[in-house]
Amino acid sequence: MTTYEGLPPCQLGFPGELRDRLVAAVLSGAKTTTTGLLEEYEREGEPLPEPGARVVLVDSAEQPLAVLEVTEVRVLRLADVGLRHVLDEGEGDATVAEWRASHEGFWRDVERRAGPDGPPFTLDDDTPVVTERFRVVRGPV
Repeated sequence: MTTYEGLPPCQLGFPGELRDRLVAAVLSGAKTTTTGLLEEYEREGEPLPEPGARVVLVDSAEQPLAVLEVTEVRVLRLADVGLRHVLDEGEGDATVAEWRASHEGFWRDVERRAGPDGPPFTLDDDTPVVTERFRVVRGPV
């Protein structure tokens, strides 16, 4: 799916209140990082983002809001995500422990949505995550 000038969409969280809150944080400059499970990229056959790639940030109605440029991508163990990344996610977590608890809850909810026939799912210190840093290069569009 392409949405704006042929760019792929950046869909943060689930549509609704969560996505609206995350999008607002990006547009205000509070959110400059995000994190995903490596397993989700692999399961969906999606390549990892690459520095220099551009995406279009969309809202819950899939409307384009801003163009983002990926500036850094790292694959880390969940236990190795640091405080700088946590704070730069702009979601209000003040500690790595708070961030991890909220993200684990979100990821478990995503897996629950896959249903009982979904793949087995575990989270622990060694779970690989993809951390991504980005900047707004154009917005609003």
